[in-house]
Amino acid sequence: MLQHLRPALVLIFLFSVLTGLVYPLAVTGIAQLALPYQANGSLIENNGVVIGSALIGQWFKSERYFHPRPSATTDTDPNDSTKTIDAPYNAANSSGSNLGPTSQKLVDRVKGGVEAWRAMAGAGPAPADAVTTSASGLDPDVSPETALGQVASVAKARGLPEDRVRALVEGAIQGRSLGLIGEPRVNVLQLNFALDGLKSS
Repeated sequence: MLQHLRPALVLIFLFSVLTGLVYPLAVTGIAQLALPYQANGSLIENNGVVIGSALIGQWFKSERYFHPRPSATTDTDPNDSTKTIDAPYNAANSSGSNLGPTSQKLVDRVKGGVEAWRAMAGAGPAPADAVTTSASGLDPDVSPETALGQVASVAKARGLPEDRVRALVEGAIQGRSLGLIGEPRVNVLQLNFALDGLKSS
């Protein structure tokens, strides 16, 4: 029996070391050498202080900043632990709303989003991502249309010429990955970071 048990134990130990130690360390080392920014979380810093990640959205409520798309993430109600409350861009609770097309709550939320969009950007159709949530609730990007639709209100709130803010947005538009994958997009955190720099220039 020992002659059958020994090879099994040796293989368990060998593959535990290979797949649990050698392989992860090798992949981590290669990633650190080839793509250190991405391997470390695509962190965005301001004067050496991490202010966020390019991969995880943040909630901006002030009119002085560009807003991300709506978020359906929630958190525990501090007054009643058996209930939840809306907590947009709660990275500890990534989720979509799971509301179906017949949900009155979804209909009301989208209608409210459309009304808020028209009050800010004027008449015309609202971009889909300006009034609907993403599957994760943490989407860091908006469409160019959503970002450009906010130019006038952000410029007014900051007392900046619209053309300067528009040029900032146009410069922040990222094309499709490899020219084919995904859609053009604007990273909201990076755009707002650049917007703060525009104020002092």
